[in-house]
Amino acid sequence: MTPTTMQVNEVDRVTIWVVTDNYYDALRPDTKFARRYRAATAAKSMHAEHGLSYYMETAANGKTSGCMFDFGQNASGVSNNINLLEIDFGKVDAFALSHGHFDHFMAAIDILKPAKPSIAAGTPFYVGEECFSRRYLLRPGDTKPMDLGQLRKEDIEALGLKVVEVAEPVEIIPGAYLTGSIDRVTPYEKVPPVLLIERGEKPEPDDFRGEQAIFFNVKGKGLVVLSGCAHAGIVNTVRQAQKVSGMEKVHAVMGGFHLINAKPEIIKKTVDDIKAMKPDCVVPTHCTGFEAIEAFLREMPDQFNLNTAGSRYTFEKN
Repeated sequence: MTPTTMQVNEVDRVTIWVVTDNYYDALRPDTKFARRYRAATAAKSMHAEHGLSYYMETAANGKTSGCMFDFGQNASGVSNNINLLEIDFGKVDAFALSHGHFDHFMAAIDILKPAKPSIAAGTPFYVGEECFSRRYLLRPGDTKPMDLGQLRKEDIEALGLKVVEVAEPVEIIPGAYLTGSIDRVTPYEKVPPVLLIERGEKPEPDDFRGEQAIFFNVKGKGLVVLSGCAHAGIVNTVRQAQKVSGMEKVHAVMGGFHLINAKPEIIKKTVDDIKAMKPDCVVPTHCTGFEAIEAFLREMPDQFNLNTAGSRYTFEKN
């Protein structure tokens, strides 16, 4: 169990770029919160993949701070997007990884290595427990699990970064907080048994005990909660942010909700619980799954934003 409440600093503005995601649409219109990437020429297209990466900036007390959260899996594609979005690694004050799955860490080394001269030595790289463990997937009908690989701590440290393992909530840049280990409070948000982790001599079911999400407290608006995959459950994740911050008001819920292949009743319970929180903006990404995305659109049409790779979301005070 994590501590009940901590002092959470407000931000005047948080801007989140979706560096890569599963979907890209060059003609998707802007929304109240999102500005879409517009290619200057037909040849400059965003890369989309089964992966997720964000870059974010907070603005508080006249200071802007940057953080990259998750890194996608295809280094050339993610690097393409970083260049098109004009993300400057010299402005990155921290890096963070939501959990140790390949579609979130695979591109990290190959995109950070050439940027090493721009990144200050000792820049923190935040991870949760078991982030560097090897993980597996047991597909239906298979008898042998598929090896999903692992990120190596020494490879991160070789880039001159400082690996910081967290279990409790912590501020990683001004106004941006990791949730710490996420308490499981809903009865229906369960990790699928096909996801495994190497502990001891053989793989066993993964409980994602170290999974991290990020949250912000936007002045006068409330919480913005940003997940990687939400294996712990997106409702659990938002409630964790509420518990840690002591705030009930939710301004935005954004990220992978891991409802792909979920049973209809689980999707319904999740949508109902998020809807009851009355967020102003909902952005399902990555592993949310078509059926769940459609359910959020149907039940929360005024709050729903269809994400595309390269989109920039801005949440700010009045």
